Amino acid sequence: MRLMYRLLLIPILSALTVAAVSCGAEHRGDEIRIGVNDLALPHWDVYKKKAADQGITVEFVNFTDYNQPNPALAQRRIDLNKFQHVRYLANYNARNNDTLVPIGATEIFPLALYSRKHKSVADIPRGGQITLSNNPANQVRPLLSLAAAGLIVLKGGASWDSRLEDVDADASKVQLTTIDPTLTAQSLGSVDAAFVDDTFARPAGLTANETIYTDDPERPELKQYINIFAARAEDKDNPTLLKLAQLYHDPEVEAAVRAETGYQGIFKTNDPDDLQATAVELEARFRK
Repeated sequence: MRLMYRLLLIPILSALTVAAVSCGAEHRGDEIRIGVNDLALPHWDVYKKKAADQGITVEFVNFTDYNQPNPALAQRRIDLNKFQHVRYLANYNARNNDTLVPIGATEIFPLALYSRKHKSVADIPRGGQITLSNNPANQVRPLLSLAAAGLIVLKGGASWDSRLEDVDADASKVQLTTIDPTLTAQSLGSVDAAFVDDTFARPAGLTANETIYTDDPERPELKQYINIFAARAEDKDNPTLLKLAQLYHDPEVEAAVRAETGYQGIFKTNDPDDLQATAVELEARFRK
C-alpha cells in the first residue's frame, strides 16, 4: 500500500478489483497469491521476475477496497498481503478475533502535512482550518504530529491512542475538520493545510514543495506504522512466504521502488519476531 503513512489505511472504495487472477478462481498449489492495492506500480513486475528466478510463481490480487485483503487472507483466497502497517493489522485482529501476523517489514513513510497557502507551520493563522481523515483509526498519527508541531493541545498529553475528543479546542491554534480521505487533497484549495495519504497525494500532484511538516518516522513509538507483509498465523514460519517477504528488499526491487515518482518511504527490515511482538502489544490494547 503506497501511503504517506501507509497505512493509516481506510476503506476508500466499495469495488474489489482483481488483477492478474480472479479471486474466485481455483487456487493452484504451486503459486503464491499476494494481495496488494497498488499493482499498477512497476516494481511489482520486478518483484515477480525476481521471485520466478528463485523458483516461486507469484500471482497478484489487486484490491481497491481496504476492507478486503485481510478477510481474503483469512479465508485462504490469498497467501500473503502487502497493504497495511502493524497497527492496522492489530486493530483488524482485535475487531475480528483473527490471528493474522506480520512476517516481514517493507517501509515506513513520513506523515506529511500539505498546504497550498502557507510555506511553514508558523504561517498558519490562529483559527486556521486543517483537514484529516474521518476514520478514527487513521487519526492517531496526525493528532500526534499536530501536537508535536504546536498546532493543537491534547488533554492529558499525547498518547498512543489520542482521539479527536482529546483535543483542547480552546487551547489549540487550529480547527480540525474530518473528511473522507479521498477528498483531503481536493480540500487544499479551501483550507490552510491537510494530511493527505500518499495514495492520493501523488495522483494529486503534491510534492515536497507543498509539504510544510513531516514527522520523524524513526521514532521508536512509530514502529507500529511500519508497513508489512502479513500471513496467517499457521504460515508464519513458512520458508517460501518468508523468502517472499525478504524479496522486497532485493536490491533490484528496492531500486525499482525508489525510482517511482514521488516515493518518500524509508525501507525497514525489522525481523518477524519484532513485528509480531509489536502487533501482540497493540492487539492487547485494542481488546481492552
